[in-house]
Amino acid sequence: MSWLSASSAIVLVAAVQEPEVPEPQEAEEQEEEALMTPEDVDAQFEWHTGKVTLGKGLATLDLPAEFRYLDPPATKLVLEQLWGNPPADLTLGMVFPVDTPIVSDESWGVVLQFEECGYVSDDDAHEIDYDELLEDMQDGTEDENEERAQAGYDTLEIVGWAARPSYDAAKHKLLWAKELQFSGAPVRTLNYDVRVLGRRGVLSMNAVASMDQIDEVEPGMSALLEAVHFGEGHRYEDFDSKLDEVAAFGIGGLIAGKLALKVGLFKGLLAALVAAKKAVIVGVAAIGAFFAKIFRRKKAEAPAS
Repeated sequence: MSWLSASSAIVLVAAVQEPEVPEPQEAEEQEEEALMTPEDVDAQFEWHTGKVTLGKGLATLDLPAEFRYLDPPATKLVLEQLWGNPPADLTLGMVFPVDTPIVSDESWGVVLQFEECGYVSDDDAHEIDYDELLEDMQDGTEDENEERAQAGYDTLEIVGWAARPSYDAAKHKLLWAKELQFSGAPVRTLNYDVRVLGRRGVLSMNAVASMDQIDEVEPGMSALLEAVHFGEGHRYEDFDSKLDEVAAFGIGGLIAGKLALKVGLFKGLLAALVAAKKAVIVGVAAIGAFFAKIFRRKKAEAPAS
């Protein structure tokens, strides 16, 4: 049977079946779900602005007016349920532009994480040949594509730097961006990274968007880089060689992804899965149904007054 005839048969069968008439309450819920907009989805979350404390005093984030913050549990919901990423450990939260709904085609966000990898020495920062480093990263990514495909992920090509690495030795802050091409993806992906070096590890801020959003993402990431600071006792300057461990890599290894290469280039990071998986969202009505179920369940579990 051809695809057309099979589809026609399905339509004919559906035509002769007795239509299901939903109960009044069910019909009302379905109508409510179908009418849910991206703005309605945003309204289901508790957003934070201004000064935000990360990780019980680990760091603070003085958010610029154009950004808003979601805490770790809400971030997990967004990444896994709305954006379709695999389950992962809780992050330090996520930052979004205030004027873009999180389920729109233009949405992008910044995942905050702390990698307790030890004190990262920056002695090599001004000796790195970034063109050579890029070639090494491209070769390594190509070698990992077979493993990535076997694990069910898209294969990946690092096209080049979208922003060459830049390190501020006085503030111990680092940023860089890569232009990526995933197999089967119609557009190239922007993977923008910010790192703040601390006493016992590195605070990472990772954003993923399409390359045509770079004019928005780049200044945003630069602003966030200036807005984040380790708390007292966690700063780079607080390092004690008698007490604290030293990371097995420096700035070059950090950029090359040594924190993330254990099971693939982006293990433990949002990376470009967000951009690839946003297309999985089947529509705002389906998201509305998801939230409606959550809040109906909460309402049912609430004790009677």
